[in-house]
Amino acid sequence: MACFAGPGFKIELLEDHCSRTLFQGLPYWLREVPDIIFRTDNEPFKKLMQKFVTLVVNKLKEAKLFASQGGPIILAQIENEYQHMEAAFKENGTRYIEWAAKMAISTDIGVPWIMCKQTKAPADVIPTCNGRHCGDTWPGPVDKNKPLLWTENWTAQYRVFGDPPSQRSAEDIAFAVARFFSVGGSMVNYYMYHGGTNFGRTGASFVMPRYYDEAPLDEFGMFKEPKWGHLKDLHHALRLCKNALLFGTPSTQPLGKLYEARVFEIPEQKVCVAFLSNHNTKEDGTVTFRGQKYFVPRRSVSILGDCKTVVFSTQYVNAQHNQRTFHFTDQTVQNNVWEMYTEGDQVPTYKFSTDRSEKPLEAYNMTKDKTDYLWYTTSFLLDPEDLPSRLDIKPVLEASSHGHAMVAFVNKKLVGCGHGTKMNKAFSLEKPIDVKVGINHISILSSTLGLQDSGSYLERRQAGVHSVTIQGLNTGTLDLTSNGWGHIVGLDGERKQAFTEKGGEVQWQPAVFDKPLTWYRRRFDMPSGEDPVVIDMNPMGKGILFVNGEGLGRYWSSYKHALGRPSQYLYHVPRCFLKPTGNVLTIFEEEGGRPDAIMILTVKRDNICSFISETNPGHVRSWETKDSQLTMVADDLKPRAVLTCPEKKMIQQVVFASYGNPLGICGNYTFGNCHTPKAKEIVEKACVGKRSCVLAVSHEVYGGDLNCPGTTATLAVQAKCSKRQRTAEQ
Repeated sequence: MACFAGPGFKIELLEDHCSRTLFQGLPYWLREVPDIIFRTDNEPFKKLMQKFVTLVVNKLKEAKLFASQGGPIILAQIENEYQHMEAAFKENGTRYIEWAAKMAISTDIGVPWIMCKQTKAPADVIPTCNGRHCGDTWPGPVDKNKPLLWTENWTAQYRVFGDPPSQRSAEDIAFAVARFFSVGGSMVNYYMYHGGTNFGRTGASFVMPRYYDEAPLDEFGMFKEPKWGHLKDLHHALRLCKNALLFGTPSTQPLGKLYEARVFEIPEQKVCVAFLSNHNTKEDGTVTFRGQKYFVPRRSVSILGDCKTVVFSTQYVNAQHNQRTFHFTDQTVQNNVWEMYTEGDQVPTYKFSTDRSEKPLEAYNMTKDKTDYLWYTTSFLLDPEDLPSRLDIKPVLEASSHGHAMVAFVNKKLVGCGHGTKMNKAFSLEKPIDVKVGINHISILSSTLGLQDSGSYLERRQAGVHSVTIQGLNTGTLDLTSNGWGHIVGLDGERKQAFTEKGGEVQWQPAVFDKPLTWYRRRFDMPSGEDPVVIDMNPMGKGILFVNGEGLGRYWSSYKHALGRPSQYLYHVPRCFLKPTGNVLTIFEEEGGRPDAIMILTVKRDNICSFISETNPGHVRSWETKDSQLTMVADDLKPRAVLTCPEKKMIQQVVFASYGNPLGICGNYTFGNCHTPKAKEIVEKACVGKRSCVLAVSHEVYGGDLNCPGTTATLAVQAKCSKRQRTAEQ
């Protein structure tokens, strides 16, 4: 997590949402402790919680990691977003949160303890805000002597299977942060700052492996511009004003409807900062502050570093932009030979099952978080008079589940797949089936997509099949729920370790594609270079994938969101998982797909762009603070575009350059009617062959006409970066 307040970290103990990990980060075995109820006034839970907190705190103390010991940890969090759960537990919840606070304080770590989203936090604990606009939506602690802390500034929204893309603009995040500090905020923490990946089975229910790719650092740790750069510029602006923010006297001055100035000032030292806010979402405006006029764009905050000079505006982005691209590699087609091991030919029946019971058993209790998969199977007898007399009518299988997904077979023939959603995990599968006189077999492979990550009574959550009926028989509905069920935990390929580099104890055969319940594998060499590697799983259905035995996560390309695409189809393969040659990609496919169409790609952010108007304020790094006074260090305060390639790369080509009124986004700019043709030549001369270049944003430089109808006096540039080519002499 990232804190504005200088170098420092926050340690969070118990109930961790940060990467949407399964079961709130709690171990599965906790669910099986007798009489336990999570996160309430429950002695078994409190005993284990205190043991865990004490263990972690003691290890941190031994390493001298708390700020009171000279270390980097400045805050410690106990519990997380508990307030909305208190209603479920009532008095027990209130007693629990009081106990948790006292237990935490007793550890004597020398830094403050906090609770997120806990407005009425116990006296010795600081309540904090989680959300998008805490400066305007959160009243702050009841005790006004406590600081305003924002522990989760949501830079987008974590993603689950079935979600459309989630976005939040750099301008909106910057507006919210500036606004928060203007109302007296002390710290902002970004959730998330680095997107990251939940590998293997570590993701919570329905949460994708790529759970937060829209963060300032994307899943691969690459700068997502302009979000990363714009926030960096904002942080610099706030540091310029730190003395006023820390020691100044606050005041508020209305400047009109939806406009205001918030000021922090030390008059005797001539130290002052003002935040001019425009809360109108549609209209820009001009305000008068201390006798001077300032243009304030819609929904923005302008920071006046000395109460006179605009050093930063949240709506004007001076940071560069970039575009992420995915590139085909030769390894996709080299040795694109697949083998398979199918479980679909070995669909189990009741006769060969192990754990048996009258009714289907709950899935989590059976799998114990060791696998996603659990077979349910039963057999039933039909007499001739049971079958429909009309050939155009078939019986219907209805299998109901607590979640999350299933693949159903009747007499070893695939009849269909079904699934729930993040919000409604329970579902029913209804499919027409072929049955026969005599003994028939139903086999259902139930799968889960992780354990729950939030809410009360997690220890009671259920998954898996709970009732099965056959409808449309001549003799009526046949309820098989109490027919006697057999269960098999996990897949045969899991037990035989088909996913390992050596392929386990299975007999691999030449692949036949589009088969359900099939393991596929191929070998490939590591793509050259240092760019991140991804695997494009778009041609597949649903399952899990591995490289060299390392789990890359669950994939679900067949589950399309409202815009008609999978929520995730690209899967990160860290280069540390790879060898130079002979890597093994292994897939378990539940539904059927074309593994021969899977692509191995590399990821680049080599398209860098700038989109800056002459009306932008000068770059925030045009100023420094010396002896608490704002000092200009640039030659002038005109805006400039700065283009910088990733490390070890240089600007190879200027793809687009225009001054006037260009339109579009990075990677897709178009000329306006005020385009100046010589802009590209000027930019090429300044930038090609360099890792970084600085461009003036001025009509005089590019021959722009400020009287051209519709001009925005904007410079738009797109450049292409590439590795520096070595010469023969080198």
